Amino acid sequence: MKARLPKGFNAGGGSQQNIQQLARQAQKMQEEMDEASKALDVKEYTAKAGGGAVEAVVTGALEVKSLTISKEVVDPEDIDMLADLVIAAVNEAIREARDEKSATMDRISGGLNVPGLF
Repeated sequence: MKARLPKGFNAGGGSQQNIQQLARQAQKMQEEMDEASKALDVKEYTAKAGGGAVEAVVTGALEVKSLTISKEVVDPEDIDMLADLVIAAVNEAIREARDEKSATMDRISGGLNVPGLF
């Protein structure tokens, strides 16, 4: 039995023109993603812990830019609590940076995930 292909279907995988158009679209998408990534890398994300007692600022490149600790939360008898607050603030700021970058890249790519392209 012979299968029928839809009208206009090219069994060879598409014309050279379609392939070139797809390549241009992929290149444009890559350029947009590179620009967005550079802009997000310098953006700052701030998160607080302990009711504002600890504040961490990280960049979109996931580097800690500053850490502010309120004097009231510094207790030499409870260093573990201070460490927990620092960790919580830094992790939240990193999470915010990572989430925004992921959402931005998904928006640009339309959710397309092609290994090696982005």
